[in-house]
Formats: sequence, structure tokens, C-alpha cells
Amino acid sequence: MVSDTLFRPRQVVVVYDEHAAGGAPDATDALVQAEHVVDALRGLGVETETLPVGVDLGPLERRVAAGRDTAVFNLIESLGGRATLIHLVPTMLEALGVPFTGCPAAAQHLSSNKLLAKRRLIEAGLPTPELWHATSNGGPWIVKSVWEHASVGLDDDSVVPDSEAAAALIDKKRAEWGGEWFAERFVPGRELNVALLATPRGVRALPVAEIQFDGFPEGKPRIVGYAAKWEPASFEYRATPRRFGVEPELAARASELAIECWKVFGLEGYARVDFRVDANGRLSILEINANPCLSPDAGFAAALAAANIPFAAAVSWLLADAGRRRAAASS
Repeated sequence: MVSDTLFRPRQVVVVYDEHAAGGAPDATDALVQAEHVVDALRGLGVETETLPVGVDLGPLERRVAAGRDTAVFNLIESLGGRATLIHLVPTMLEALGVPFTGCPAAAQHLSSNKLLAKRRLIEAGLPTPELWHATSNGGPWIVKSVWEHASVGLDDDSVVPDSEAAAALIDKKRAEWGGEWFAERFVPGRELNVALLATPRGVRALPVAEIQFDGFPEGKPRIVGYAAKWEPASFEYRATPRRFGVEPELAARASELAIECWKVFGLEGYARVDFRVDANGRLSILEINANPCLSPDAGFAAALAAANIPFAAAVSWLLADAGRRRAAASS
């Protein structure tokens, strides 16, 4: 049951990137998330509207300034399709003193820039794959976008055997996709996800999920690339099911590391931490995902179901966390 004592604004404005409507599947998914969240909010008896947001934040500023007792449910993953601008909406809302769900601006920026996140993990002494440098030796390496999320630009060719190939692929990705790219040591093995949720009793690690690689042929990289996430007709999509029931000792270690990331990165609301597990059972932190996808078929919803937490309860707790942070900032 959802407690009636939790923060319940009169109005909630659900915001997402206006670029989503005509974009690729990873962009249009924001519309699915917004619909799912709106349904939950209305079920809680909250007056709700959706607002696509672009690079011009004026309409959002005017909308929240005009409404008393208004909160924002932040589903912004990019602005104008630019992932580098992900932190601008929470930055503005913080300046206006408007409560909003999810991670604060600083945590959004730090976790979304994968190079900054890697360096923060290293500074904190947390296990993460080695960063590639021009003088690095050996391999294999995996080449990724610094800013883009949802496995954009990630496919089998992203895994390369040596340092020379990593340098060449980084240059190729920059030319083809634009933006910044980097490489890190590829860790063959298993892939785990730990979803984190701010509850009335503090942050909670939800049941640990494993992404399986069913029937992957010899030599095919075991990665969750773009096809595995967004192309239902692909082999990768069908062959990467999610399962729960990770062995308790490994799950406990992953959960502890995920909560440590929550503290180190100043995360709030909800998040997801992705791991690789090598042949010796060593965990490596791949990414910190602030405000992960809330679509009904996504990993966060699956983790809520595995924890027997109704989606509406999670939404109510996210609002409560937004109210708590606003009260703390104004005290």
C-alpha cells in the first residue's frame, strides 16, 4: 500500500525530449515511458499533464512558474536529441526550487558522461574496466560513445582485439556518428544489472538481474548492443533474455557495490548500475544509469516486479523523494 503521508503535489508535469516523437526506437521509447507514468499518477489521484521539452526551456519555466503545488516527473534523456544536454532541465528546476523526480543535475552530468564517471569510479577505488590510452597494450577493447545512452552505436564491431584497432575505431566512430568516443578493456563473461530505488526507508537495491546470451555462436561478442535493446526482429534481441535468481553471494556483492555508487555519485530517486563478471567472479562496474528507462518492458519495471513492488508505489516514492529533497534544499 502507498502511504497517504507521502508528498503528493496537486499537479505533476511529465517532461520528455520533444525530439522523441520522430526519432529512432531508443528516442520514441520516451513516449511509452510518459504514458506509463501518467497512468500511474492518475491512478494515485494526481492531476497530470505531459510536456515535450526542447532546447528552449522557456515553455517549461513558464509552465512550472504558473502552477502552485506543482512537481515535475523528469523523463529527459536528451534535449533536441542531444544527450550532452541531459542535465539542463534538472539544473533549471533546481534553480527555480521546483521539486522533480530522479537524480539531481550534478549526478546526471557526472554519470551520463562515461569518461567522467569512469574517472570518478577510479578515484573512489571501485572496480571498473581499464580505460584505453594511446600507449595501452594488449586487448580486447570495447569502443563506446562518451555521452549517448541506450547502446547507440554499439554492435559486434565495437569489440576490437588490440590497441591499434581501438584507436582506428574511435576515429571511425567520430567520423560516422560525431561526438566523443572512448574505449575500455572488454571483460568477457556475464552481465548483471542492479536497479536502485529511493524508498521511504532509504535506498534499496532491487533483485539483481542477469542478461543471458542464449545461443551466441563462438566468436560473437556477448554484449547488449543496440539491436539487443531495440530491434525485436534481430537475433540479439531474442537471444538476450533477462532473468532473476543470481546466486546470493554474487548478488549481494553487486548490490553492495551499486549502493556504494549511489553514495559516490550523489544519486537520488532511482538508478541502475551495470556490471560484468569475469571467469573468476570478479565484478567490474560498466555504467551508472541515472533515471533509467521506466517502460513496462524495461529492466527497471522487471526489477520492481521481481521485488513485488507495484509500479504506482514506486512512482509515489519517487514523488516523495522529490518532496524530501525540495524541503531539505529550502530548510
